[in-house]
Amino acid sequence: MQKPSIVKGTRDFSPEEMAKRNYIFDTIREVYKLFGYKQIETPAMESLSTLMGKYGEEGDKLLFKILNSGDYLSGISEDELIAKNSNRLTTKISEKGLRYDLTVPFARYVVMHRNEITFPFKRYQIQPVWRADRPQKGRYREFFQCDADVVGSDSLINEVELIQIIDEVFNRLKIRVCTKINNRKILSGIAQIIGEPEKIVDITVAIDKLDKIGLEKVNEELQSKGISAEAIEKLQPIILLEGDNVSKLATLKNSLSASEIGLKGVEEIEFILNKIKLLNIRSEVELDLTLARGLNYYTGAIIEVKALDVQIGSITGGGRYDNLTGIFGLPNVSGVGISFGADRIFDVLNQLELYPEDSTTSTKVLFVNFGAAEEDYILPIIGKFRQNGIAAEIYPEAAKMKKQMSYADSNKIPYVIIVGEDEMREQKLTLKNMQSGDQQLLSVEDCLKLGL
Repeated sequence: MQKPSIVKGTRDFSPEEMAKRNYIFDTIREVYKLFGYKQIETPAMESLSTLMGKYGEEGDKLLFKILNSGDYLSGISEDELIAKNSNRLTTKISEKGLRYDLTVPFARYVVMHRNEITFPFKRYQIQPVWRADRPQKGRYREFFQCDADVVGSDSLINEVELIQIIDEVFNRLKIRVCTKINNRKILSGIAQIIGEPEKIVDITVAIDKLDKIGLEKVNEELQSKGISAEAIEKLQPIILLEGDNVSKLATLKNSLSASEIGLKGVEEIEFILNKIKLLNIRSEVELDLTLARGLNYYTGAIIEVKALDVQIGSITGGGRYDNLTGIFGLPNVSGVGISFGADRIFDVLNQLELYPEDSTTSTKVLFVNFGAAEEDYILPIIGKFRQNGIAAEIYPEAAKMKKQMSYADSNKIPYVIIVGEDEMREQKLTLKNMQSGDQQLLSVEDCLKLGL
């Protein structure tokens, strides 16, 4: 008989892992709500016509496609089968796919519900997405995204709020972070003043790798993309821009003085940084010109968050996009959003052991079971505990005491309540602290007052 297994790139989560994941999701959800974001959900499946062509050629290849129900080959001719044109066949045998991200479904949602939505529309969404990627460490085929977006507003106050959200979430999770920001318009301005406006994507893809491969290799890559030695020379002081945010902005204003779009980007970043100075932001916010994520997508601010105490990729990212809904026939709806990488945050919290003790325990107290008479005495009391918000359970049968205690230990239940003949006669409970071993004889009311 074949042993059961799961699909490569997917995972089972144990009760303890789920408790940890829910701690992350609940923290993010609470902060989103604090800032006025409202939750929506969209289906796991979308029409392929919604998904295809939205993520570039590479993204199209990574879409999980779902075969049509029933005899999906019935409409296919013999010639088409022999031709083995997989792209053409796919369009005929598959009309649906699993969502690749939460952004395109969100754009579709906004267009379909535009008459019910009040703009600006602040939404958050915490759901799984699927990518037919090659599984490797830290990369899965099924993973969760925790997105928040504001659409229908050009105001940079939205960017300021998103940086506040990032700061609040990581402060609550006790992860030290640096929030890096940049602006697509600044990058466009740089490409313009070095005389290579058409090569903006090549330039930014190369400088995005500065941390990983170093300046020499970045310059080699720029050269290999046909960028002139003169342009590369002009890029050096910009790539290696140092100092605090104020001095970086001053240098950029000077360097980009001939570029209208570049100066517009500097002005936007300056607005965000000036507003942040008025707020109690506990983590560092740094202007970083090497930040160039998702360039064919973002049109304004770009945001990326790095954990300071763990070597890991970015744990949150986002930015401003000007025409999200245009792909579905509703042009000029600007938006800005962020997405927390729950799986990477999970790894960071594990490495730094930052989970609060009570985040992985669910049951607070186990009632030991000595038999039918004790069960009848205990069941109404357990009801009172639960009504008072105390998670409680009774061992389901009158097993040996050692077995019941072992169950409490294995499930990290901090308290055990023992009820025998003496306790029933005195209308009391014996409360045992599983960590210290201390025991107290208490009334039900006293136990409830303790709140355990």
